[in-house]
Amino acid sequence: MKRNLNRTGKFVNNLFFATCHQVVVLAVGFIIPRFMLEYYGSEINGLITSITQFIEYFSLVEAGLSSASIFALYKPLSKDDHKGISAIVVATRRFYMISGYIFLALVISFALIYPLTVNIATMGRWQITILVLILGFGGVLEFFTLGKYRALLTADQKLYVISISSILYTILNTSILVILSIMRVHIVIVRASMLSAILLRCVILFQYSRKNYSYIDYKEKPNNIALNKRWDALYSEIMGAVYRGTPVVIATIFTNLKTVSVYSIYNMVMGGISSILNVCTNSLFSSFGDIIARNETKLLQKAYQEFEFAYYSFIAIIYSVSFIMIMPFIYLYTKNITDANYYDPILGSLFVINALLYNLKTPQGMLVISAGHYRETRLQVTIQGGIVILAGVLLVSRFGLAGILLGSIASNIYRVVDLFLYVPRKITKLSVYSTVKRVLCLIMEVVIICFPFQYFDTACESYFQWVQLAVVSTMYAGVVILLFGWIFNRKEMKGICNRMIALVKKL
Repeated sequence: MKRNLNRTGKFVNNLFFATCHQVVVLAVGFIIPRFMLEYYGSEINGLITSITQFIEYFSLVEAGLSSASIFALYKPLSKDDHKGISAIVVATRRFYMISGYIFLALVISFALIYPLTVNIATMGRWQITILVLILGFGGVLEFFTLGKYRALLTADQKLYVISISSILYTILNTSILVILSIMRVHIVIVRASMLSAILLRCVILFQYSRKNYSYIDYKEKPNNIALNKRWDALYSEIMGAVYRGTPVVIATIFTNLKTVSVYSIYNMVMGGISSILNVCTNSLFSSFGDIIARNETKLLQKAYQEFEFAYYSFIAIIYSVSFIMIMPFIYLYTKNITDANYYDPILGSLFVINALLYNLKTPQGMLVISAGHYRETRLQVTIQGGIVILAGVLLVSRFGLAGILLGSIASNIYRVVDLFLYVPRKITKLSVYSTVKRVLCLIMEVVIICFPFQYFDTACESYFQWVQLAVVSTMYAGVVILLFGWIFNRKEMKGICNRMIALVKKL
C-alpha cells in the first residue's frame, strides 16, 4: 500500500507542475501566433510553421532513443542499481551525440535547399536560410545537452523538474518575441534572440541532474544492449511524426503558405487542448511502466480501469465544450486579420472530431509505450501512417484542408479499433467490452452536452462573453459527466475517490 501511495504521490507532484507548465504553454500558444499574424502576416507565420514541421522530421534521428532509454531505466531504478543506471545513461549520451551530428547535417542541408522551393516578397533566400539555421539550432542544443537528462528524470518519475525548467523557458521565450515584435524587429533577429531561453533550460537541467545523480559514473562501460528496443521505438515514433506532420507537409506542397497559416491556427487551438490532456499521460508513463516491470497484473488492471474512466470523462467535457466554443474563439482571434480566410465552421468541426478520435486511443497507446511493445505494433502504425498520407493526398485537391483532416480522421478510426483489440489481449488481460461501454457513454455524453447549444446564439463579440459562455458550457458538461459516471461507472468513481482520500491522509 505504501508503494502504491508513493506512486500516486509522485503522479500528483508531476501532475501539478506539468499542469502549470501546460497552462503557461497554452496561454503563450495563443499569444505567439497572434503576434506573428499581426506584426509579420500570414505568409511569415506559414513559413515558420512549415520550417518547424520539417525540422521536427529531422528530430526523428533521435526517435526511439528516449523511449528505449526510459524503458531500460525502469528496472535498475526500481532496484536502486547505480551501476546499471550509469551504464544505460552513458550509452544514451553516446547515442545522443551521434544523433546530434546527424541532425545538424540535415538542418544545414535543408537550409540550403528549402529557400529554393518558396517565394516570399518580404524575405530573401539568404534570410530564409539563416532562419532555418536558427530554428534548427534549438534542436541541436537539445541533442547535445538535454537528451540524457530528460530520459533519466522521466524514468525516475521526476517530470516536475523538466516542467519547472520548461515554464521558465516558455516565459522568457515568449517575452522576447512579444517585446521585439512590438519594436518591429526583423523576424530573423527575433528568432535568434529567442535561443537564449533554450540555454536557460539547459543550465537548469544540467545542474539539477549533476547534483541529484552524482552517483552516475560516466566512465562506466555503456550498456548498449539495454537500448535494443530503440530501433523498434524509432519506427513507431517515425510513424507518429508522419501522422502529426503530414497535414502541414501536404498543405505546403499542394496549397500555399496562407493555407498553411490557416491550418496552424486551428491546430494551435486543438494542440493547446491536447497538451493539457498530455499532462495526465506524461505523468503516468513511468508509473505504469514501473507496475508492468514488477509484473503486478492485478494492480495494473485496477489502476488502468480507473484511469480509462477518468480520462474518457475528462475528454468528453473537453471536446464537448470545444465543439461549442471553437468557432466563437476563431472569430475573435482572427477578426482583424484580412489576408486569409480563417473562419470555416466545417473545418472547425473536423478539427474537433479528429482530436477527439486521436485522444480516444490515448489510454491504450500509453500502455503500449509503458510496456515497450514497439516491435509488436509496427504493422499497425505503418497502416495508420499510410492512411493519413494516401487519403490526405487524394482528398486535398477536392476538399482542401478539410480533405487533409478527413484523411487524419480515417487513420485515427483505424488505430482506435486496432488498439481497443490489442491492449486487452496483450497487456491488461481485461475485457474489451468495458472500454467499448465507456466509449458509447462518451458519445452519448457529447451529444447530450452539445445538443441544447444548437438552439442558442453562441456568437461572441468579446473575450469576456466567450469566457462566460465557456464557463456555463463547462459547468453543464461537468454535471452530465458526473451523472453518467455515477450510473455506469460507479466502481471506478469510488476507486478514484478512495485513492485521493488516501493521498490526502498521507500528506
